[in-house]
Amino acid sequence: MRYIFLLLSITIFVGCAPKESQPKSESRVEDTAEVEAVEDVVYLQEVQKDLKKIEIKEVEIHDLLNIPQDASYYAESIENNKTIYDIQKKYDKNYFSVWNIEKPQEDLKSVMWPFASFKVNKSYGENLRLLEESFFQQMIENANFKAYGTINKKALTLKHSNMRAFPTIRPLLKDPTAAGEGFPFDYLQNSSIHANEPLFISHYSKDREWAFIFTGYASGWLKSNEFVVLKDEHTDKWQKAKKVSITVEDSPIYDTKGNFLFKSKVGMVFPLISEEKDTYTILAVSSFKNSKPLFLKSKIYKDKATKDLLSLNKSSLTSIINEVSKTNYGWGGMYEQRDCSSMLRDMFTPFGIWLPRNSYQQSKIGKVISLENLSDDEKIDTIKENAIPFETLLYKRGHVVLYVGTYDDEIVVFHNTWGIKTKNDKDEGRVIIGKPIFSSLRLGQYQENYDEEAEILKNLTSMNILTR
Repeated sequence: MRYIFLLLSITIFVGCAPKESQPKSESRVEDTAEVEAVEDVVYLQEVQKDLKKIEIKEVEIHDLLNIPQDASYYAESIENNKTIYDIQKKYDKNYFSVWNIEKPQEDLKSVMWPFASFKVNKSYGENLRLLEESFFQQMIENANFKAYGTINKKALTLKHSNMRAFPTIRPLLKDPTAAGEGFPFDYLQNSSIHANEPLFISHYSKDREWAFIFTGYASGWLKSNEFVVLKDEHTDKWQKAKKVSITVEDSPIYDTKGNFLFKSKVGMVFPLISEEKDTYTILAVSSFKNSKPLFLKSKIYKDKATKDLLSLNKSSLTSIINEVSKTNYGWGGMYEQRDCSSMLRDMFTPFGIWLPRNSYQQSKIGKVISLENLSDDEKIDTIKENAIPFETLLYKRGHVVLYVGTYDDEIVVFHNTWGIKTKNDKDEGRVIIGKPIFSSLRLGQYQENYDEEAEILKNLTSMNILTR
């Protein structure tokens, strides 16, 4: 074991996604039959009682060592299903929804939720000191909400961007000396947005550095130099074109002259211009001149994208899960990573299944079956009887997981998680995982000081079958 003592009081948490465009904020509670033993260790961080140092040591995670971490194992029995479900027929309508409105669909009070949620004396900045009242005054003044709904333009992101709850890149943390708070949980990180994604512009901040924008799944602040406004003729053609969905992570995309545009991310969608033997020619917008869009052509190899909806079969599911598993846990999509809900949202895009952005909203899609007021055994029986592998989400407040089947008769789920909550007397800690994993619903039960009250199974409130 190795021990590293730090002077900073950094804290950690099991989490999913921050609040996206909801009037009421959702608390973060945390988004072969024979298994080969693999070396997979994570870090356990415990805040000491004196709050002056953190003990970090390597800890083995039982589920990661004893449950197959290979998507193909669980997808083995999936048939080559070519059924087109109703939810797949609605993808474009949801994805382009913000290009088919004339004004914001949310009232002003609803979109101003961050200013009601985050308060002075409870919010900390990047220096781990309390933010002053002047910070909040500056934010509300610059937000310029008196201009809400006055621009009403359609736009497109120019690159992978961060949507913020306030018009600032500065973070807002909760008590950094409390377990489950501090870095990396910046509450102003609302969501990340892929390059060339549809937007609706409500209005600009007072200094015009920021714009208040809507996507099909969230709203917040985006830097003014990270998008370009489009004319209706452009958005109409973009929507009507055949689409290409990206199926690989972190592959450079260039224009036809070899200029770098951006890195690929599963979840990105582009209009198809033409198809060649080995490539697709797609339309992209990378930058702009004189505030006008600059449309570019790009060629993408067919092994990195698809023009057809992927089928929910072994090959496609294994491939896409392997790709989204290349990124780590990222609160609100920070650092171009993913949290629990954004991973599932991106993962299902090549299959033509549109999901909202946060875990609570995702839990309402498809056929919903309540698990509230059931014992643990009753929950297990209900899931085994009704859940469809790779098509069913299981939800607990602040976190969502994908049901993939069973191993040794135990339910297994795929999810992107920050870690496991521990509790020793009154002191809380976290076993940090920080990546997508396959686990049981009792993840952490073999860890020292495991907090049973935080168990996934114990806290499940619903399950929903996306394709029903």
